[in-house]
Amino acid sequence: MSRALYLAAFVYLGACLYALAPFRPAAHAAAAPAGTGGSAWFAQVRAMCNPVEVDVGMRNRPPPAGYEGSAYQAACYALAGRIYQAREVIRALPPGERAGAADLFLSIADPVADAGDDRAAGPMMRLVLEFRPDSYIALYHAGMSEYALGDRRSAGLHLRHFLRVYAAEDGWRARAREVLAEMGAGEGS
Repeated sequence: MSRALYLAAFVYLGACLYALAPFRPAAHAAAAPAGTGGSAWFAQVRAMCNPVEVDVGMRNRPPPAGYEGSAYQAACYALAGRIYQAREVIRALPPGERAGAADLFLSIADPVADAGDDRAAGPMMRLVLEFRPDSYIALYHAGMSEYALGDRRSAGLHLRHFLRVYAAEDGWRARAREVLAEMGAGEGS
């Protein structure tokens, strides 16, 4: 082959490698700076919020200080099935910050309940209710979870409380009434 063809091949190869350079991580590149908020921290550790990796994740990447970091840390523990640790994290906050942490925790737990994971949702919703006893979202989901899992007594308590604090006449109220009627535990029972 002629030298011109070799040269053209090397130029072409160089151009291809140059074009692909943005897609290769640089060996010396520093890690992206972590955000200062709990949501940025949670985005980084979310994949480790499982029973196998949660302890390593918490040890290697502690959450930011404050109720927001604590709420996300509690959510991570809860997603890993460690409700007792999630509870400890929220209880460690000053009393005036616990309800706010529970609200933020609920924003992570609510999609679990909406997805229909009754085994995971029930304990998470009951945890929210420890700090926000009138959270209509947590009351509804706790009641529905307990109903689905066969705990009629707890389901009745939570759904009747839900009907007392949630006044909008919508599908949520209709479904709560329907479940209570199926259980023979009407609104006033």
